[in-house]
Amino acid sequence: MATTTATLVAPTARRGAAARDVARSRPKVEGIYFLFLLPTLILFTLAITVPAVIGIFFSFTNSIGFGDWEFVGLINYIAAFSDPAILQSYLFTFGFAAVTVVVVNVAAFLLAVGLTSRIRMKTALRTIFVIPMVISGIVIAFVFNFLFSNSVPALGQGLGISWLSESILANPDLAWVAIVIVTAWQAIPGTLLIYIAGLLSIPGEVHEAADIDGAGKVAQLTRITLPLVAGYVVINVILGFKGFLNAYDIIVGLTNGGPGTATRSIAMTIVTGFTSGDYAYQMANATIFFLITVAIALLQLSLTRGRNVL
Repeated sequence: MATTTATLVAPTARRGAAARDVARSRPKVEGIYFLFLLPTLILFTLAITVPAVIGIFFSFTNSIGFGDWEFVGLINYIAAFSDPAILQSYLFTFGFAAVTVVVVNVAAFLLAVGLTSRIRMKTALRTIFVIPMVISGIVIAFVFNFLFSNSVPALGQGLGISWLSESILANPDLAWVAIVIVTAWQAIPGTLLIYIAGLLSIPGEVHEAADIDGAGKVAQLTRITLPLVAGYVVINVILGFKGFLNAYDIIVGLTNGGPGTATRSIAMTIVTGFTSGDYAYQMANATIFFLITVAIALLQLSLTRGRNVL
């Protein structure tokens, strides 16, 4: 019995000693670092946390943003879940985000494969492909608005192509396509950089061994490269989807939510409500949207935890 007890206690004691050794080996954080962190913490609290808490509080009232108000409980939330305009904005935003994240990731991954292969001027090409990322979204939207409204229809008329002679932005069934194109054009560079980092992290010996075994380029891409960069794919998909849910500036510059409300995103619906006297109502909508994004962020953490990427 004594031998058994000692056998059970010894590993526990060793684990405890190991934990204490790890705790001692951790570098002590100097107080000066917390002092440098304090201004950022104060600014974040005053600029983001406090306004968010105040907004959530007013979502349970009938406030129009100023003046008198009264508590109305969950009325704003119940109304939001049955409002066709809000439901349509959620449907459009989620559909747009899903399509765009697929387009962006497919295009960025294929470009990354090309820009990490043995081609000339790949460094210069990487620089060129990154340029859209540093241009303001609203500027890009206005430029493409002119192209879709004037240049493309003029080209269609000159070529005698009837369906190309009208602006796609004026078509309620196709305007979203233009938004996907422009959003993808700006979003691909950031996704591209992450994929390039992932592809460069793959040891060259892996592909050399595959070449010796007679694997073709397609087989290497689908059976070797893709599995090895799966973590980067997950991160790009979730970050991209979460970012596209906040679509606003490009939509404003291209269609301003039109034709009608066909391309009005959640963010546009919330901002429009703030400026039209629906402050408390749209704060309830914003709170619902906030909870959805938090859920997506938690999903991202659960899917990327333990992956040695980035």
